[in-house]
Amino acid sequence: MTTNMAERSRTAETGSDIGGDDIIAGNVSKYTVLPAGYCGQPKKGHLIFDACFESGNLGRVDHITEFEYDLFIRPDTCNPRFRVWFNFTVENVKESQHRSMVETNAGILNQINQVGLKHKFLLRVIFNVVNFSKTKSLYRDGMAPMVKSTSRPKWQRIPSKNVYYYHCPDHRKNYVMSFAFCFDREDDTYQFAYCYPYTYTRLQHYLDNLQRRNMDYFCRELLGLSVQRRQLDLLTITSPANLRPGAEQKVVFITARVHPGETPSSFVCQGIIDFLVSQHPIAKVLRDHLVFKIAPMLNPDGVYLGNYRCSLMGFDLNRHWANPSPWAHPTLHGVKQLIIEMYNNPKINLEFYIDIHAHSTMMNGFMYGNIFEDEERFQRQAVLPKLLCQNAEDFSYSSTSFNRDAVKAGTGRRFLGGLLNDTSYCYTLEVSFYSYIVAGTTTAVPYTEEAYMKLGRNVARTFLDYYRLNSLVERPLAPTPKTRKEKEPLFKGATPQGQGTGQVGSKLEKRNQTHPKDQSLPTQ
Repeated sequence: MTTNMAERSRTAETGSDIGGDDIIAGNVSKYTVLPAGYCGQPKKGHLIFDACFESGNLGRVDHITEFEYDLFIRPDTCNPRFRVWFNFTVENVKESQHRSMVETNAGILNQINQVGLKHKFLLRVIFNVVNFSKTKSLYRDGMAPMVKSTSRPKWQRIPSKNVYYYHCPDHRKNYVMSFAFCFDREDDTYQFAYCYPYTYTRLQHYLDNLQRRNMDYFCRELLGLSVQRRQLDLLTITSPANLRPGAEQKVVFITARVHPGETPSSFVCQGIIDFLVSQHPIAKVLRDHLVFKIAPMLNPDGVYLGNYRCSLMGFDLNRHWANPSPWAHPTLHGVKQLIIEMYNNPKINLEFYIDIHAHSTMMNGFMYGNIFEDEERFQRQAVLPKLLCQNAEDFSYSSTSFNRDAVKAGTGRRFLGGLLNDTSYCYTLEVSFYSYIVAGTTTAVPYTEEAYMKLGRNVARTFLDYYRLNSLVERPLAPTPKTRKEKEPLFKGATPQGQGTGQVGSKLEKRNQTHPKDQSLPTQ
């Protein structure tokens, strides 16, 4: 389908199906976009779009010019409200396509100039993602889509100078994210995504590798199956002595990916798991004293299908904790039943529940907690995020909040916070899709896969600080190795200010942010 700017404007006014989301039923599959009136075989430069792969999402492509395309996100299955996640490939590119923005992209140029941006560089193609369901976005703060190609398989962010986020009257007054990209290798297939993908298959391979290590303190079991018969994995990480019949257990329960498009949560969760199964002295102490139960992917169908927020049947699972259905929400039902069983076991004390998410409008990592009438319990709940702020430079205690919003009533944090006793603490751990700002600076540091996993490692090690502080571990503990200079935590009524402490990134993170010159995707 081919439209021009005038047609798109009339579409917005009349509300016709052109540009509407109601005609998007599935992902494009090896879809060759041809100019209007073109007859014959596709040529080099007639772009081929595809999203029919795991976690893929692109519902429709409109040809505007040879150098501009409108892209439509496919809504979540059975729920048209959510359109945020995208993940698609482009091939059959033409390296010799090279004209100035002034010559070939007058339409988009007019829009860009309206928001005060000037044409400063040459570009090959402009992609307009035109049907986001959210108005607020980190694209306004410098976030950019991810890209990789077959010859350069490491994900990179498109330079933020090539990304524009603006209110567009031509698309039902939706917000549009336009980005310019220069295809430089004709034989490559390029892949673009909202954030670093983390698929169901990737998780399965990761867990298979852990299982093959035959660690006596690691157990993987099948807690249940999704509607489409995908696995709901449950991990138990603890010393075997803690699982002996009659042994008392202090349990930390962690879940992730209830919202399938929030891929950073999987990297954070993997960081937690990697640390807990490692030979680090702190990990050994934690395994000796605690039992970690981890469900790393609560919504495997939604992840596989490329949804942003919902399950296969269109349910936001994180609003159904109060009464999950065994047939409509089987994974949530299985986790809730297990938690209730542990709650009713007098030998088990479920001390923490943490549900990991990603946030589309805020920077840093931070937490949501509950509000309690008991002031002492409320203050004790603040201890863990305060300690995490000491350990993780990207975690912000000032962004952490405690609430009882009615709209959050069906979430895991709210429901379990009301169910469990006063020695249990329930949190939502959020991490930005984009970046963090180190305390004392104003520079946004974009997250990498490694940086997300580092936050997970810091979450895990913070439990030792918590139990040291509260003198809940009876056996002597090994000294805590210091990874950087930091002040000892002071928690006698003092509240840390700012967004974290420490230096800007480790050497490992800096290596991951540096790419050899010949392996970089084009930035102009």
